[in-house]
Amino acid sequence: MLGNRCCGAQTLALHAHQPDARPVQVQRVEQVERGVVGLEERVIEYLPEFKLATPSAAEKIRVRNLLTHTNGIDADLFIPDARGRGALKVFLEGLGQHCGALFGPDEYISYSNGGMMVAGRLLEVLTGTPYHDLLEREVYATVGMDDSCTSAEAAILRSTAVGHFPDPGTGGARRTDMFMLPDSWAPAGSTPIGTISDLLAFGRTHLAKGVSPSGKRVLSSELTARMQSVSHDMGTPNVPPIGLGWLLVPFGQTTVLSMSGASPGGVAVLVVVPEHDLALAAFGNDPRAMALHDQILLWLLRQHLGVEVPDLVSDTTPVSDLTPYVGTYHSNQLRVDVSVVDGLLEERMTYEPLDDVQARIFSRFAGGTYPFPPRRFVSIREDLFAPAGMPLQAFNGYSRQLLVSYHAVSKGRSNYRSAGGRMTRREHAG
Repeated sequence: MLGNRCCGAQTLALHAHQPDARPVQVQRVEQVERGVVGLEERVIEYLPEFKLATPSAAEKIRVRNLLTHTNGIDADLFIPDARGRGALKVFLEGLGQHCGALFGPDEYISYSNGGMMVAGRLLEVLTGTPYHDLLEREVYATVGMDDSCTSAEAAILRSTAVGHFPDPGTGGARRTDMFMLPDSWAPAGSTPIGTISDLLAFGRTHLAKGVSPSGKRVLSSELTARMQSVSHDMGTPNVPPIGLGWLLVPFGQTTVLSMSGASPGGVAVLVVVPEHDLALAAFGNDPRAMALHDQILLWLLRQHLGVEVPDLVSDTTPVSDLTPYVGTYHSNQLRVDVSVVDGLLEERMTYEPLDDVQARIFSRFAGGTYPFPPRRFVSIREDLFAPAGMPLQAFNGYSRQLLVSYHAVSKGRSNYRSAGGRMTRREHAG
């Protein structure tokens, strides 16, 4: 059953079992702390079989780039249909055949599911332990996440939420026909399933400088602080600075540690506000719940904590020449055509599956919601655009990721486009 409950003065949650990715980051950082892996070492030092279709690209990527989403691996929609203990090995083999690099390490932030899978496989090789066993032993057990699991077989024994998608025909919602993505995506969060209480225990561990609610030390205070410190900042309002795993979202002068994720027909968010000793976990079994999560967070910050949250974008500076942004941009299995229509930028997004298997998996994950309708954008200032018709105040929370920014503008055209925290690169960009 899905319901609302306010848990004391410091937490508010929608109670449900749901897939989630947040504990995955701690598992990797624990291995750093034990000296098993070095953040500044190149990934191929531990994982020689790691390759990308772009020549010499894999050799440049460091372990740190996997955790900070600055690796440039172009595999965000690459989902091999592999299950069981060899699933991550299958992913890595496919990566070298089908996926290249969008940009060089440390150039940009682009949320990288591919980087998460590489990190997961790296841990399997170094420890000799299957990924799910590591997650359950090193994170669930030490944090005290007693009701979390990693399989549908275990989840069915609990009161488990099932995702839904908007039904255009009825205006209501219809149940998903996919519970979870394949095991090949486990480190990106496809298989961890936990309760809201367990997620809050994980959040409180980060509030307590690495000590779980049960009193066990999970991470050192030094490494916990590093996870919460800026590793990379693109300096654009639609892409928050990032630490080791956490997005460090600025709300005025207050930094909110955040990570959100999607399961088939569901959306989850975990928020930690160290300055105010607050943790928030929420899940909705309909993608439209993300807007509610946004409203809850802003209410908590403004009304409950008294945080001043100024408008992220307070005014606009019209851009007269839109031609630098016009063109076709690509990322893994995704094409975005940008044109000028009636004085606005118009985007047409097309999913271009690698094969029938990829098409089937993505269609079920997305609820069959493609092809995507065209969208129009108005200029906020040079290189930054907002969806037409939305008030500027709408972008103060998570919805800031609806803004679109353009980067590496040279010779009269931009080479990169960032939307939803993910990069696409102009066709034939240098």
